[in-house]
Amino acid sequence: MKIESGITNFAVYENATEFYGMAEVTLPELSQITEEVKGAGISGSFSNPYVGHLEAMKMSMNFRTVTSDTVKLTEPRNHQLDLRAAQQSWDSIAGKYVQSAVKHVVVVNPIKFAPGKLAPASSAEASGEYAVTYYATYINGEKVLEVDILNFIYFINGVDYLADVRKALGKA
Repeated sequence: MKIESGITNFAVYENATEFYGMAEVTLPELSQITEEVKGAGISGSFSNPYVGHLEAMKMSMNFRTVTSDTVKLTEPRNHQLDLRAAQQSWDSIAGKYVQSAVKHVVVVNPIKFAPGKLAPASSAEASGEYAVTYYATYINGEKVLEVDILNFIYFINGVDYLADVRKALGKA
């Protein structure tokens, strides 16, 4: 049996350059756009999600200090970031720890930058918030998730749930 432990460590890259001083990243949340459905023949109401249509995605990054790299992420343009993590699990049958490679690819545009604080012998606790238009996840090299808001892609575990929508709109 495989028991998930957590993130061993992670690194963030833009254009093959690693960002140092990274404290943590909060990945985008996928929240479906919904509409309340009620009417004749229904004994109440329910929230109906529109498949592949999401609320605005955001991502935040916390930095230990303000560097030229953190300031670079405030440039008002698309930034493609690779967030690579080693995830540890316990293989109870083999009796050993196993590391899995998880890569998140995001295309972000800056919304907010907070340079943090200045205090002796402490981190600055700087942070940035970013709008996300593209988000993909690969586990051990296999794509398991891809959300591309601008190109009508909502791919989960081998199925693109917006393929029929693209076809109906003449985009396929």
